[in-house]
Amino acid sequence: MESPAAPPATPPVENACGAAELQTLVGQPASVLDTMRFSQPMRVITPGMAVTMDFNAERLNIEVDQAKRISRVACG
Repeated sequence: MESPAAPPATPPVENACGAAELQTLVGQPASVLDTMRFSQPMRVITPGMAVTMDFNAERLNIEVDQAKRISRVACG
């Protein structure tokens, strides 16, 4: 007798970190982050910064470019 198939792994929730709602930050100076509070884990990634490659769907990643402007907001 065959055992029942295992249920499929739950795929990560798209936008679990809320990045979609924060896309208006792209292009703004990174200094706007100083006055903001985030309920989810977050990190600001600057050029040349070493970061772990582990994926956390609930973590907000905010990337800043050489001009100190926000260039990307994404979960991870």
